[in-house]
Amino acid sequence: MARALSLDLRERVVEEVAKGTSCRQAAARFGVSASSAIRWAAQVRSGSLVVPKKQGGDRRSHHIEVESGFILGAMADQPDITLAELREKLKERGKSAGIATLWRFFQRHKITLKKRWRMPPSRAERM
Repeated sequence: MARALSLDLRERVVEEVAKGTSCRQAAARFGVSASSAIRWAAQVRSGSLVVPKKQGGDRRSHHIEVESGFILGAMADQPDITLAELREKLKERGKSAGIATLWRFFQRHKITLKKRWRMPPSRAERM
């Protein structure tokens, strides 16, 4: 993903447009896309600043976070529930979630299920 252009460059393009140069000519002069220059000039005309917006980040986790009470309750009822079983329970409630989505949910909440030996390890033989 490309990084945001500097605030200084944005301001210079907007100043050039304010002097009477067209957005496309100002964009060509400063080496930015015409659509960016048009968008920045429109932002200034509407009274907004031309500061870059925040890029990236998680925009989807809130869909599964809404169901956190149900998911954590299902984990309390059945501690060894698999992600596939949990996915089916969510599907019964009308919510669709992938295995990876559930995995990331548990990772965010720092919930892990450690597998344990069913019997103590043997001292005589290697397991």
